[in-house]
Amino acid sequence: MMRYRHFLKLLLAGAVALPAFATSVLANPLVLFDLQTGKILEHQDAFKRWYPASLTKLMTAYVTFRAIAAGEVQLDSPIKVTKHSAGEPPSKMGFKPGSVMRLDNALKMMLVKSANDIAMAVGENVGGSQAAFAERMNAEARRLGMTGTHFVNPNGLYSPEQYTTARDLALLVMAIRSEFPQYAPWFSIEGLAVGKKAISNYNLLIGRYPGADGMKTGFVCPSGFNMIGSATRNGRTLVAVVLGEKSAISRAETAARLLDQGFDAPATGSTTIAALPSYGDTLSANDMNDEICKKKTKAEQSEAPPAIAAKDVPKSPYQQKLDHVPTLVAVGLGGATGPTPKAMLDEAGQEFADVPLPTWRPDRPAPAGATVVGSAAVQGDQPVKAAKN
Repeated sequence: MMRYRHFLKLLLAGAVALPAFATSVLANPLVLFDLQTGKILEHQDAFKRWYPASLTKLMTAYVTFRAIAAGEVQLDSPIKVTKHSAGEPPSKMGFKPGSVMRLDNALKMMLVKSANDIAMAVGENVGGSQAAFAERMNAEARRLGMTGTHFVNPNGLYSPEQYTTARDLALLVMAIRSEFPQYAPWFSIEGLAVGKKAISNYNLLIGRYPGADGMKTGFVCPSGFNMIGSATRNGRTLVAVVLGEKSAISRAETAARLLDQGFDAPATGSTTIAALPSYGDTLSANDMNDEICKKKTKAEQSEAPPAIAAKDVPKSPYQQKLDHVPTLVAVGLGGATGPTPKAMLDEAGQEFADVPLPTWRPDRPAPAGATVVGSAAVQGDQPVKAAKN
C-alpha cells in the first residue's frame, strides 16, 4: 500500500493534469477496455490507421501460439537464425546466422527485448518464409475481425503497407489473453539474462505500476511511441492501447493515467470492442517521422528509458529505478531438442537449406509464369534460376 501511495504521489507530481476521460485533450488513438468483458471505458480515434511498430510482435506471438496448438512446432523446437533474419536492424540480439535456440526462448527475446532479428527468425521458421508468415498473420487478422490491419513482416519494421488500429490491437490482445492464458507470464517478464548480460523490459509499467502484467511496446519514427499496457487489481484486468506518443516516458504515463482512471471508475461500459461502430478517418496513416526523429538524438529515438544522474530531479515516476531487484529470466542459444518446425521440412522430411532466393537480372524480363517476390523470381513455389552475367 505504501508503494502504491508513493507511486501515485510521484505520478501526480510528474504528470500533466488530465481530466478523467477527457477525450478532447488526447491527441492520438487510444482504447481503454475491460479484458474479461471486452467493454470499452474510453476510446479515441480507435479506427485511425497507424503503424504498429513492434506491437506487430503480438500477432507474431499469436500466430506462433496457434501453430504450437496445431502441432506444427513445439516450445523446444529449434529456431535457426537465417542470413535474412540476422541482417535485420536493431533492436536485435545479434546472433550469427546458423545460431539455434529453443522456440520458447526466442519468443521471450522477441517480447521482452523486442528483438527484430529473432522475430524474423520465428516468422521464417514457423511460416517457412517471411511472405508465408505474413499471409498467416493477415489470415488471423481477418478471422479476428481486425478490419483495419495489414501485415508484411513479423517484427514491425516500417513499411507503408503494414498498419493497424487501436481497436484492432484490442481485439488481438483479447484473443491472446483468452485463448492462451498459459503464456500470460511471458508478457510481464521484468528482464532477461543472456549470459552475464541483463536486458530490461521496455514496458516501464512492469515492476513499477501496481498490478501491471503486460503487454508490449513499439517504436519506429513514423509511428511514434506505441504501447499496450495491462494491469489487474481485485480480479479485474484493464488494458490501455496508446499509439503515437512522443517518448517512451509519455506513453507509459498516458497508459498509467488511463488505467488509474479505469480502476477508479465503476464498470459501467456497455459497448464492446467487437461491437464498436467504425468512425473517423480509417484510410490514412499519420507519419510522425519529422516530429519524432528529425533533429533528435539517438537517445531520443530509443525505447530504452534514459539514465538519470543523481543530481537530476526525476521528471517522471517511470524514470525511477525499480524498488526491488528485477527478476531476470535466463535465455540463450542451444537446448532445442524438439522437432524441427514443419514449415522448414520438405516432402521427404528433410530440412530446407538456408539459401536465399536468386535475384533476377533487372535488365532482363522474368520468364513466363514467374512471379516476382521482392527482387526474386518464383515459378509456383520454386525459385527461378537467375541469368548469369
